[in-house]
Amino acid sequence: MTLSTTSSDTKTLALFGGSFNPPGMHHLRLAKQLTARFDEVVIVPCGPRPDKPQTDSIEPIFRAAMVDMAFEGLPNSRVDLFDLEAAAFTRTWQLDERYRAQGEVWHVVGGDLVQGGRDGQSVIQKEWAKGREIWRSCRFVVITRPGFPVELEDLPPNHRLLEAEIQGSSSDIRTSAFGNESIAGKVSERVDAYIQRHQLYRGMAVKRSTSLRLDEIRPLVVADPENPKAQQMAAAWPSPQPDEPNLVLVFGGDGSMLRAIRKHWRLRLPFFGINTGHLGFLLNPAKPEGELVCEHLPLLWTECVDCEGRSRQALAFNDAWVERATGQTAWIKVSIDGQVRLERLVADGALVATAAGSGSYARAMGASPMPLNTPALLLVGSNVLRPGNWRPAVLPLDAELELETLDAEKRPLRGYIDGVDQGLVSVMRARISRIASVELAFLPSHNPLEKLARIQFPPLRGEERGLK
Repeated sequence: MTLSTTSSDTKTLALFGGSFNPPGMHHLRLAKQLTARFDEVVIVPCGPRPDKPQTDSIEPIFRAAMVDMAFEGLPNSRVDLFDLEAAAFTRTWQLDERYRAQGEVWHVVGGDLVQGGRDGQSVIQKEWAKGREIWRSCRFVVITRPGFPVELEDLPPNHRLLEAEIQGSSSDIRTSAFGNESIAGKVSERVDAYIQRHQLYRGMAVKRSTSLRLDEIRPLVVADPENPKAQQMAAAWPSPQPDEPNLVLVFGGDGSMLRAIRKHWRLRLPFFGINTGHLGFLLNPAKPEGELVCEHLPLLWTECVDCEGRSRQALAFNDAWVERATGQTAWIKVSIDGQVRLERLVADGALVATAAGSGSYARAMGASPMPLNTPALLLVGSNVLRPGNWRPAVLPLDAELELETLDAEKRPLRGYIDGVDQGLVSVMRARISRIASVELAFLPSHNPLEKLARIQFPPLRGEERGLK
């Protein structure tokens, strides 16, 4: 039953929000029913909820990956991760405002939330922010179960009823996982494998270095277009573009891997690189086979604000930096977690790097490279004049940094994200992303620590070996 009318040319959006911790097959079945009735279904995993502390039982970066996996390939749908990235809980009235310009918004709610609506005693009216206002003004898709109808008098003014078979709950899945019981059939195969591999919901530290065995390799092949050897090797690979890939296979150098990660990280597939360049710190010397070692690595979330106050967000795998845009030395105010740490850094620029990026420009600027999974960020200055003798700083992984020019007119800064020019910026902010991560896969015989050692302890040159 629908008590509101929709123009035939108005796009209808069903907002399907929840903790999805983890996303189960019951969520997917409901989403499929919604896609048959609305032009688009937007799945919105919520951030921290004060009324449901279990929402934060695992890190949002793992929740984000599982939600992408659970709803992959679902037509007329998309997953929106803004709440997880912001570590916020967006209320229903705010969601309505956020999506209103995109079409006619319908909020998906359970039938239990509208019980008592006739007397103004429903959960929505009594407990939700601006509950009585949104009860009157918003549109609701009310989900009922067979045999458990909702009293018509309890329904909000603008509603649609959807009877759905949604057996299952995330709490039951968490309980089963904690007890080492099978969750097959309760979650998708990919989510099941992800939970098992990272030991999620086990009440122990999450594994960031895991083993992966692919019985059949179905690669999405990415090759450096400027590297003939990479193109040749990619062309020789059988079936390079399968319908359901289980690995992103990259031919080229570290730069090729960075570009592939930025483009394909939302696929939530492991990345395996084959080196056709030089050092290839992120790559392997041979094709994937047997059991692989996967390193779970977060990306950097960055925000650049230009001199007109316009903001642009981007992700980086290696690093983000600002540098002087003119002949004048840069004057940069450096803040960490909201506290000013350097009132004025006088230098050519400043760079924030992940552990994975510490062997690149950060190393060239004087920082010591770190093992891939080191839980830290690097802050490095370029040609620092003041403070005197200032050295690169190692910061906690959850540190939030802000680099701001002290004179945007005379000493403007230019921003770069993984080497991509962001134009003139007045402020750059950087922190570890709460939603974006990548799994880099390596052959067991190929130890990234060995390449790190070769960087830190280069062999003697011929003339140096001859010295007595």
